[in-house]
Amino acid sequence: MRSRQRMFAAVMRLLLKCLRLGRRRRFKLVRQVEQLWHYGHLCLRSLLYNSFTNGDVVLDSLFEPVYWLVDHVTRWFGVVFVALVIGLTSSIVAIVYICLLPLILQTYTPAWICWHLAYGHWNLIMIVFHYYMAITTSPGHPPQAKDDLTGVSICRKCIAPKPARTHHCSICNRCVLKMDHHCPWLNNCVGHYNHRYFFSFCLFMTMGCIYCSISGWEMFRDAYAAIERMKLLEKERLQVAANQTYYQTPPPTFSFHQRAFHKSVVYLWVLCSSVALALGALTLWHAALITRGETSIERHINKKERQRLQKKGKVFRNPYSYGGWDNWKVFLGVDTPRHWLTRVLLPSPHLPHGTGLSWDLPPCVTEQRTPLLAI
Repeated sequence: MRSRQRMFAAVMRLLLKCLRLGRRRRFKLVRQVEQLWHYGHLCLRSLLYNSFTNGDVVLDSLFEPVYWLVDHVTRWFGVVFVALVIGLTSSIVAIVYICLLPLILQTYTPAWICWHLAYGHWNLIMIVFHYYMAITTSPGHPPQAKDDLTGVSICRKCIAPKPARTHHCSICNRCVLKMDHHCPWLNNCVGHYNHRYFFSFCLFMTMGCIYCSISGWEMFRDAYAAIERMKLLEKERLQVAANQTYYQTPPPTFSFHQRAFHKSVVYLWVLCSSVALALGALTLWHAALITRGETSIERHINKKERQRLQKKGKVFRNPYSYGGWDNWKVFLGVDTPRHWLTRVLLPSPHLPHGTGLSWDLPPCVTEQRTPLLAI
């Protein structure tokens, strides 16, 4: 009896001992997991810690994949947009030469014929020249040798000094001198060396579209009425064909040449009017920026700086603005009065003032620049 009690007590002591060991091991494993969790959390926070981090930085980080996708899609679609511009412009020129020019030569007076031939071909030459120069001319980039380069800041993408008015293009993946924007219709950045070509192309393309819309208004009305008449006669012809007897004759059908002519005139007027409205608004916007002596990017920067200084009771002055008239002279490269003809009204590949690295006072400016800050 006593031996059984001793054996039972020994088994119970062994069981309690095993339970204590299992509980200690379980608590030890939980403590190890907690230590690993805290250590990993500390490492992650130490890697991602930044004293300048705020909500904007977090949003930029979250939208970084979206920016990457947009940049690469825009880079690929740039070739498509250039082909679209060339195709649409070529189609308008073809319609003018095939459909409208013979009609003009037959019905207009010699004075109007000379006007249309001179103005139309001059406008076309200016459009082709400035578009070709805008897409083939490099906007300008900071030099690779950084020894003599004076930068006002450091580009966080290139890890290199950035001169004044220089910004990084995420699509081209390079810093651009006096960057205005990346234009997908050019498949190129608009910067220091091709900004004039871009604006001149927009201006002359708008002028050409307005010219086609105004001069082709009467033709458009006649062509549109003819197309509506075609639809009615086609409907009558189908009705007569369905109920045709020996005493009924179907209405005459229009030839393919007539249909193509009227539809081409309608296509020309609608396309030119739409482009004139859209591109005209863009041209006016850039004209206002040029008058103020700033780019599209600098407009946002100057606006924030103006608001910041206004709170301090100060007035912001754009250091790169020389006055409305002088800003246009600097932008167009007009140094003498004859340059308005040779450099503005005629195709000219002349370079802009300066190198885009420093911004000294151009020789065509008559007044000294205003100070940056004024109290």
